[in-house]
Amino acid sequence: MIDDLGPRIVRAAAMPPGTPAVPVAIVGAGACGLTAALTLRDAGIEVALLERDATPQGSTALSSGFVPAGGTAVQRAAGVADDSPARFAADIQAKAHGRAAPHLVQAYTEAIVPALEALQQRHGLRFELLDGFLYPGHGLRRMHTLPERTGAALVGALAAAAERAGAMLLTHALVRELWCDDGGRVLGVGFRRPDGRSEHLACELLLLACNGFGGNRAMVDELLPEMRDATFGGHAGNDGSAIAWARALGLRLADLGGYQGHGSWAVPQGVLVTWALMMEGGVQVNARGERFHDETQGYSEAAVHVLAQPGGVAWNVFNERLLALGRGFPDFREAEAAGAVKRADGVGALATLIGCDVATLAATLATARRPLATPLYAIKVTGALFHTQGGLDIDAQCRALRADGTPHPNLLAAGGAARGVSGDAVWGYLSGNGLLSAVAGGWIAARTAAQAVAAAAQRSIR
Repeated sequence: MIDDLGPRIVRAAAMPPGTPAVPVAIVGAGACGLTAALTLRDAGIEVALLERDATPQGSTALSSGFVPAGGTAVQRAAGVADDSPARFAADIQAKAHGRAAPHLVQAYTEAIVPALEALQQRHGLRFELLDGFLYPGHGLRRMHTLPERTGAALVGALAAAAERAGAMLLTHALVRELWCDDGGRVLGVGFRRPDGRSEHLACELLLLACNGFGGNRAMVDELLPEMRDATFGGHAGNDGSAIAWARALGLRLADLGGYQGHGSWAVPQGVLVTWALMMEGGVQVNARGERFHDETQGYSEAAVHVLAQPGGVAWNVFNERLLALGRGFPDFREAEAAGAVKRADGVGALATLIGCDVATLAATLATARRPLATPLYAIKVTGALFHTQGGLDIDAQCRALRADGTPHPNLLAAGGAARGVSGDAVWGYLSGNGLLSAVAGGWIAARTAAQAVAAAAQRSIR
């Protein structure tokens, strides 16, 4: 039986007798793992996904489900004809102040276009372009979404497609062991079932598409001290397993200070509130009725700004026009249904709601980018940590890198397990970077794995 002391490396010459085997095993069935599985099945390669939950969820299910891409047919059909991977890459680096990994920025912005096209043409996902506003840092509309506009719908569609494609999905499979030989080559994995039983799976290549470390309090304290007291709004599966395995194997880690925060987590409801309200003219004020940052810079760094305010809270203030806009997003409708949205017929009533001075609040609202006519609406929010952007250092083929910079022979990493394209600080996160890394990284990793499996097959023939 596998103990529950956490992720570990098992050194062995071989997997236990009778262990089933697949060419490629994937730890994690979020957007990254599922995209990789679909790409491998397109290449005719058998693949197994190991998912800790009863159904695929992960960070993808908690996201808005918006995948950014530059230069797609979906954009052109919507009238956005002048975008390109290069222009998208420039926006990523501008947001990250040039500190995002250049080789991954180029690889991901180029790969996301064919990756989305394959998901549409081969697997029936129907993407459309999000309209109505620009997310912070994006020069053009490039958020691709399913009609439902939720991450849960995205991961559900990917999972259904993977099942149709013949990918093996093992749920309730919590991977705790990486089995490796003395040279560090991966032999397979050991995983635990809910009843405590242990099982094993051998593989030729292993892709870590599992998680970040936002749900691991000790790692957050160590690596992201500025967020040690923040609410964690991500998935419990983000327990840092990939980093623990990498450290045990002596692999390189990178960008561990990068993460996606969010400055609009409704309290006490615990619901995400879309940042579209801020981008289209809403303002954030603190408990004194003061505006304390430029909301258009990004919702990730807004988390730090909000947490620095009295009580670690702020109020999103907006009008009826923005109320109508918000109701177009499922997360906002959920927040409203939970009672997060408060109405005030005038500035005085809003000041009473917030508990601040009327004159101070009136002066603050006068600085709004667009006039906020009454009635006014407000949501009390705090800053939250959503998912981390650092992890295993990888090359442009998503191969995990050893300490000396050489690629590991059969371990790949992408999505939340690997470094992303947000640099090493909260302000480097460009909206959608997480799903960009997941979908493009999964697509690239699968192609790398497919080439390796094909090469091994050719060698065996000789």
